[in-house]
Order: sequence, then structure tokens, then C-alpha cells
Amino acid sequence: MPLFFDINASNGVPVYEQVARQIVNAVASGGLAVGQMIPSVRETAKELAINPNTVARAYRSLQDEEILETVRGSGIAVAVAAKAKCKTLRGSVIRGRIADVIQDARQSQLSDDEIMKMLQAEMKRTNRSSNRSSNRSSNRPTNRPTKGKQ
Repeated sequence: MPLFFDINASNGVPVYEQVARQIVNAVASGGLAVGQMIPSVRETAKELAINPNTVARAYRSLQDEEILETVRGSGIAVAVAAKAKCKTLRGSVIRGRIADVIQDARQSQLSDDEIMKMLQAEMKRTNRSSNRSSNRSSNRPTNRPTKGKQ
């Protein structure tokens, strides 16, 4: 099963971290199942047009967190306890990002009501845009991963 990555080399987040986060999100959402093999370092690096060492670093960090495990003679697979760990990790990352946004908004002297209105408006906007993109992606062939943006 191919993985679909959206890598943005200019967003300030290291590429290896983007790869790792997207695997975590795929496991948490059920896109990757426990025991499922993931593409090799070389395959992923080639598809994303990034250095294999970058992919190896992402995979190694996920192995250190016991999200991925080496299957002798086969490659790397999603570990047994990965789904629960990934859900927890994903929640922590998102809560941290929301907390940063709220802190920035409060430092800008925005009221809680203004912050809530902005969050609600952005949620509506992103729901509309994600619905449009999911309609487009349903037309995408499923046999090839998307290329990373560089």
C-alpha cells in the first residue's frame, strides 16, 4: 500500500519530522494498520525526491518511539501498540499548536470571543477546502504516491 506524503521543504518543519508526523497521522487514523509493512527507505526517498538519510532518520525516530518495528527479512512494519501511541502523539501535537495560536492571539490583545470566531471561521473554511480536495483526490490514481513539494 503506498503512502501519500505532502512534504513542504519551505514551511520551517524539518522534512524528516514531516515524514514522521504523516506516518503517525496515518497510523492514528487507520490509514496504516498494525503489522502493515511500510515502503522501504529507498522507495520513500525516491518517491519524495529527498535524501534517503532523511527518511531513515524519520523511520529511526518512529522505531525509537516503538511506532515502527523491524521485521527480520521483510522490512519495517507498524508496531502492535502503535495506534494508541499515535493517537496520543497526534493529540499532543495538535493541542500544542492550538495553544501556541491562542497564546499569539492573546499577546495580540484579541479577546476570547474574537479568537473563537476566528477559529470557527477557519474551521468552516478548511472544511470547504478539504471537501474540494477530497473530491479531487478521489480522481487520483491509487497506485502511485504523490511527490513531495520541494
